[in-house]
Amino acid sequence: MIAEGSWSDNAGMPLTQPADTETFFEELRRREFARLDASNLAYLDFTGSALYAESQIEAHVRELERGVFGNPHSAHAPSHVSTHVLDAARADVLRQLDADPATYGVVFTANASAALKLVGEAYPFGPNAGFVLATDNHNSVRGIHEYAKRAGGPVHELPLDDELRLLEPEEHLQAIETRGLLAFPAQSNFSGVVHPLDLVGRARALGFDVLLDAAAYVPTHALSLRETPADFVALSFYKLFGFPTGVGALVARLDALGRLVRPWFAGGTVTYVSVFLDRYHLRPGYEAFEDGTPNFLGIAALAPGFSLLNSVGMSRLTAHVQRLTARLLDGLASLTHRDGAPLVRIYGPISTVGRGGTIAFNVLDRAGNPVPFEEVEGRGRDLGVAMRGGCFCNPGASERAFGGDPGRARACLDGLHDHFTLAGLRDCLGPSATVGAMRASVGLPTNARDVDRAIEVVASFGGH
Repeated sequence: MIAEGSWSDNAGMPLTQPADTETFFEELRRREFARLDASNLAYLDFTGSALYAESQIEAHVRELERGVFGNPHSAHAPSHVSTHVLDAARADVLRQLDADPATYGVVFTANASAALKLVGEAYPFGPNAGFVLATDNHNSVRGIHEYAKRAGGPVHELPLDDELRLLEPEEHLQAIETRGLLAFPAQSNFSGVVHPLDLVGRARALGFDVLLDAAAYVPTHALSLRETPADFVALSFYKLFGFPTGVGALVARLDALGRLVRPWFAGGTVTYVSVFLDRYHLRPGYEAFEDGTPNFLGIAALAPGFSLLNSVGMSRLTAHVQRLTARLLDGLASLTHRDGAPLVRIYGPISTVGRGGTIAFNVLDRAGNPVPFEEVEGRGRDLGVAMRGGCFCNPGASERAFGGDPGRARACLDGLHDHFTLAGLRDCLGPSATVGAMRASVGLPTNARDVDRAIEVVASFGGH
């Protein structure tokens, strides 16, 4: 196990972590996240949602107490207050992503899924404009292929290797005859794999538009859109800093937005609508995509969140997460049953090289069969350790990780049909089948004790 006070860099070499860095995060936890220790909770589901700091909520409440906010689609004083909040938040988002305001715009949405849907429904798919997606994509990206198929656009998958990394993606792209939209995650929400960001530039050079799902990546990594010039980037702010929920963004190149064809219009997206003439005119740039009234009171909470991240520093946060991920990986990999049989199967990389702070794994019984993830999740809940079980809305990566017989799976799913249950699927597939996993993920307030408590929950299945 990598000792406390060290972590591994991207080359896998141990680095010494300054003692004051550990002190920094411990003091931050005591000051901003005291509720974790007060409730004796080890929270390890940061890929699901970050946790908000106390200062964020206090700052947001103060802003609401002293301000009068109106609908921004007007010209009176309270409306101007909200408009200023929106403009400042857009600038903060672009600054966080190192994006040129002359090149990129920010469309506020309900979440990353809504941002992805904006692109999918408006992209000009057709026989000469297809969709290429990574097998590792979240369902919210995968659903875009329904738009492509409906428009007659070809759909292609970028496969994964045994570590769940993209397998020769550029070679696969070069072999595709029709260009169109490529979508892939910067970081897998299943395995934690960090996919190569330089694929963005290489794909654009081949003639593809690129949609980057950054929801799992940007909470703990810096992303520069000057260096990684994706056409579209989707994210959710509760995954960055826990609050507010219900606010996400599509950050898009203005020229790429100009190539989209909106299937409808809504309040806030038009300069005019004439019923008599049956015509309308969309607003320019990002304004044509922000349907209805944006969540201006929620968006007012973004500034304290960005302030928190800036006070920590993304490089320091990345190193903190990497150190704890190494501790968790090593601890899980070392667990065995009394007879020496492995207790844990880890999916994806078993080192911190090219991975983020998300780890998917199964607990195994002595015969090597997976323990139902509900049992592991439930024991963790009883012991005050929050880890997530399931397939995490990422069917491609999970099916690639779990393997199994597709024909048998098809027969089981056909047989269960409208009466689907996990128990029924397990009964049909047999005891050796894997139908879900556990996922543990670390974040800003995580400490070594949280990680060790998660390892203890898993170790308890070994009968030691």
